[in-house]
Amino acid sequence: MLETLGSLTASPWIYAVVAVSVVLDVFLPVLPSGVLVITAAAAAAAATGSPAQVPDIMLLLVIATTASVLGDMAAYRLARRSGPRLDRAIARSRRLTRAHDRLGTALARGGGGLVVIARFAPAGRSVVSLGAGRTQRKVTEFLPWSVLAGMSWASYSVALGYFGTQWLGTAWLGTAVSLIALFAAGSLAAYLVRRPPPAPAPAPA
Repeated sequence: MLETLGSLTASPWIYAVVAVSVVLDVFLPVLPSGVLVITAAAAAAAATGSPAQVPDIMLLLVIATTASVLGDMAAYRLARRSGPRLDRAIARSRRLTRAHDRLGTALARGGGGLVVIARFAPAGRSVVSLGAGRTQRKVTEFLPWSVLAGMSWASYSVALGYFGTQWLGTAWLGTAVSLIALFAAGSLAAYLVRRPPPAPAPAPA
């Protein structure tokens, strides 16, 4: 498997695989899109100086960011059109209901930073994108935060793989340490998303 992945990261097909994985993991959070981005970035660091370097680090960053936004918008559109069917599915999960309600409140108050934080949490991207569509948020309220979230996540993942490999000297070690850092960021993001919002300050007498 590792040998196959190594061959893939040295091929232009890595761009297509990363793009498809990042787009689809909003619907299938088990897809290892973050692992693929980090592995490809580590391969780019290891190939630095090669005449025909694949993958190109900047192209990888653009593709990962673009695919993230496209996947978010696909889920957002689907949720806007699903109506009662999606409501019934979400109502079966108390955690999803709380997350969606909190997201709607945050977006209404301009607190779209939750969209960025949730991008790093396991399945957080799904909750955010579907929740924005379900609560009928305007595209202008959701899209800018989706772009910022995609850029932040892609930049973090690419930087981990690329600079981790450069600093540690070997692709496999850089990838391993980078994956630990990615999962740590995901755990922190999940905690922040689940944490209840602060109580509003009491009105002055």
